[in-house]
Amino acid sequence: MKFVSYLNKKEERLGILFNDKVYDLQKSASSIKIKLPSTMKKFLEGETAYMKLAHKVFEAIKKEKIKSGLKYNRLVLLSPVPNPTSLRDGYAFRQHVFTARRNRGVEMIPEFDQFPIFYFGNHNSVFGPGNIKVEDDHLKGLDFELECAIVIGKKGKNISSNKADEYIAGYMIMNDLSARVLQMEEMKLSLGPAKGKDFATTLGPWLVTPDELEPYRLKTKFGNKYNLEMKARHNGKQISQGNVNQMDWTFAEIIERASYGVTLYPGDVIGSGTVGTGCYLELNGTWAIEAKEKGLEHKPVWLNDGDEIELEITGLGILKNKLKKSKTSRSILAKKKL
Repeated sequence: MKFVSYLNKKEERLGILFNDKVYDLQKSASSIKIKLPSTMKKFLEGETAYMKLAHKVFEAIKKEKIKSGLKYNRLVLLSPVPNPTSLRDGYAFRQHVFTARRNRGVEMIPEFDQFPIFYFGNHNSVFGPGNIKVEDDHLKGLDFELECAIVIGKKGKNISSNKADEYIAGYMIMNDLSARVLQMEEMKLSLGPAKGKDFATTLGPWLVTPDELEPYRLKTKFGNKYNLEMKARHNGKQISQGNVNQMDWTFAEIIERASYGVTLYPGDVIGSGTVGTGCYLELNGTWAIEAKEKGLEHKPVWLNDGDEIELEITGLGILKNKLKKSKTSRSILAKKKL
């Protein structure tokens, strides 16, 4: 199944996407005497019991027993999970880490190969497809990050990697928008990316259940991987290409570490981290090295006001966002003390 969260008369609703139509989950369920909630948050709280009921609704839709679908392209889409209970972002692609460090002239960090890590993002700054408002300082080195994300579908603690895939409700595309000037300033203090990454994370366009991705599944002894091609386009030009199967740490392994001594809840979102070539921070470094070898100089490329960034993953759709500068000019960088 593909789930979408959308606005209907300014009210958040949860629907099932099928053949370019969206079927309101609560209303569709009610028509076949099944009771389900109207929002993704409440739906995920019902864990596997609600998911099984949703599958029954989906079967009724496919058999045309339910015909009240809305045209997908006319809806205002939200993040599939509009209000995550938490937001973690991993660091699962070795190629990205290695290349980014090489471009800075530093050795590969050995701890990467020892355990999967993550940091917490701002779960209150999550958006779906569409326009994203940014401030002046965000546009100083504004970057995209091409990622895959999961949402937890049932409560668990101390989850082993060989069971962790059972806790995944679905997969979606994630863009971890990053203000690199702010990020690099604050990371000198070794407390993480902070203001450089807390203003906007986009998710979407759909939440895809694991059974829908079964043809792409690659089973490993450390959990599932998926053969899903990943692409990024900036103003229509492709700039990045990778694959979800290149994750050196599986989502199952990340879940195992994240849940150690801690309860994961339905609605918790976990990102994969950036795929190799999946951000301008990495690409600019590579392009600068290539230019230098030719005796040339590379001018860094970043996202600008009015630009459009599209992220695409096989089976998960296309997540499209347009950057819009706030009408009010303001700067936090200008307030630094000497």
